[in-house]
Amino acid sequence: MKATVYSTEGKVLKQIDLPALFESPHREDLVKRAVLSDESKLYQPKGNYRLAGLETSARYRGRKEDFGTVKNKGIPHLPHEVLPKGQLGKVKRVPHAVKGRRAHPPKPQKKIVEFVNKKEYLRALASALSFSVDRNTVCKRANFEVSVSLPIVLDGSFEKIKKTKDVAKLMEALNLTKLLEKAKKNGTKSALFIVSNSSSFKAAGNLPGVDVVSVSELTVKDLAPGTHPGRLTLFSENALPEIVKRFGQ
Repeated sequence: MKATVYSTEGKVLKQIDLPALFESPHREDLVKRAVLSDESKLYQPKGNYRLAGLETSARYRGRKEDFGTVKNKGIPHLPHEVLPKGQLGKVKRVPHAVKGRRAHPPKPQKKIVEFVNKKEYLRALASALSFSVDRNTVCKRANFEVSVSLPIVLDGSFEKIKKTKDVAKLMEALNLTKLLEKAKKNGTKSALFIVSNSSSFKAAGNLPGVDVVSVSELTVKDLAPGTHPGRLTLFSENALPEIVKRFGQ
């Protein structure tokens, strides 16, 4: 597969060959499974207080001749609050009582992370990359016609940009400002920049809906937010060798 390399001004520089993994089979089922796995890792274990609903004086005494018994008094045979002089108060403790314990509260030891095999995840990542360079899928997700050729590869000097306005000018030169305007209005995801080192390149992070990730931190969720593949992705030329290295090709 061929790709066009653009300069920081949006001008065509050259044509390069992309790795074979960009032509991986389109597997939406794998992409969805991997994204759900990524999202499950962000969940926080939750559980109730161990003694919730049990910190009360309510007790059940079933013996007929016992002090404070509930028998032969015309009241439910349930735990009642203990009051002075053998009197009985409200029903407590049981799940169907007011302020009673929950029958089946959430358990903090519940397994909430959905794990995916390593090879399966890499296969899903390769499939998400192939979706990101497919014009029909990208235009359908972006809901507008992308005029430049896909995939969009930027010159290595792109990672040296320090100001957000310079990245905005590049997006304008590539006719991608409509995507940013839509993200600013609706609060949705727009473009994804894949670079070799995200810590040194932060200029694009302030644009609406734009994310910047390095190859080592790239996840399927970045390429397919909401389990929907085809996010518009801009690759740094320096990141392509890192992608090949990560997949071991």
